[in-house]
Amino acid sequence: MDLSLSEKRLRDIENFFRNNRLLIFRTRDLISRYLDLIRSRASGKIRVRIMNFCGTHEWTTVYYGLRSMLPQDIELVAGPGCPVCITPSRYIELCIKLCLEDGYRIYTYGDTYKVPVISPVRGARSLAEAKSLGGDVVVVYSFLEAVRHVARYRKRSIFLGIGFETVAPAYALLFSERKVPRELLFLSAVRLTPPAAVYTVERCRETLSSDVLFGILAPGHVSTVTGAVEWERVRRLLNVPVVVSGFEPLDVLLSILIVLRQHCERSYRTVIEYKRAVPWEGNVKAKEMISDVFDVIDAPWRGIGVIPESGLTLKDRFREWDAFTQLGVKQEEWSQDIPRGCKCGEIMLGLAYPTDCPLFLKSCSPQRPVGPCMVSSEGTCSIWARYGSSSLLQDLARELNL
Repeated sequence: MDLSLSEKRLRDIENFFRNNRLLIFRTRDLISRYLDLIRSRASGKIRVRIMNFCGTHEWTTVYYGLRSMLPQDIELVAGPGCPVCITPSRYIELCIKLCLEDGYRIYTYGDTYKVPVISPVRGARSLAEAKSLGGDVVVVYSFLEAVRHVARYRKRSIFLGIGFETVAPAYALLFSERKVPRELLFLSAVRLTPPAAVYTVERCRETLSSDVLFGILAPGHVSTVTGAVEWERVRRLLNVPVVVSGFEPLDVLLSILIVLRQHCERSYRTVIEYKRAVPWEGNVKAKEMISDVFDVIDAPWRGIGVIPESGLTLKDRFREWDAFTQLGVKQEEWSQDIPRGCKCGEIMLGLAYPTDCPLFLKSCSPQRPVGPCMVSSEGTCSIWARYGSSSLLQDLARELNL
């Protein structure tokens, strides 16, 4: 049977992981040695908490069982790294209302299509349910696809523009080139990752005991745009090791090793482990384009709250396309928008694991999600539900004698 390109790539990574036992053992042993050195210098018990801010990093960690390979005093924790999960429920509720009551066509991505809202509109708990009730909802793969679609049909439309820095240039390009039809309004849910990392680590520091040492695995895809320079600002604000990491299992293990080495040296830096894709300054042209089209604002993150300077909104000269301006909606408003009993907010802040949630794999599952973290393929709960009990973990552990 023929495998797709992604399946072949995954098979290649798994084979590389299995066939490089010496490198894996060496990396794991160095991690343990550095941790022992950190412990020996501490006056009491110590923990090292390493946070990622990318759903793909969490997928790699869970799928390959990396947590099981590390000492218990090293915590690998997922932060808010899924753009679908942090899109405010109110934005989706607004889109449901617009398509069911006001005749707008809503363009969105596949994962956003299924996200449950906190307050149903005309009985619809998601855009998928709105479509089943007669709402005009179109799933697209890109903003360009929506632009071409509206240019052809000329219907009043809304594009729900979610995403992090990775997709922002694609939005900015079409606005800068004046390719967006006047019939298409842009509802910006674009968010910036470094401010969220600062906010999340600071919240964890307020909540956790003082014996926790922090480190950050910065997202590789985001960093191809931002560069490591944006993470250097995070490093200075938090005074923690920051490693821009790739996505293969050995990338993640090596990045953990770099974090521990910096703690041993007591000298914190921003390091690019993902050198094959990320330059220090990032994609300068893409950043200039984003800056030319968008302003940075304080923005709401679902389950978390308003994070200062963490969102993008269209500049005044593009206001004729800005959904918030044209519809008279204030996007900085925020209220608790997580279902009762759901711990998605705490999970995205790194204050809980999916298994701490009483709904996890009970009333909330990938087939019937309750909270936003169970919807997207990059959501932490979804990843844990789909791969947390994978036999791959046992297979790898057995083959590597772990």
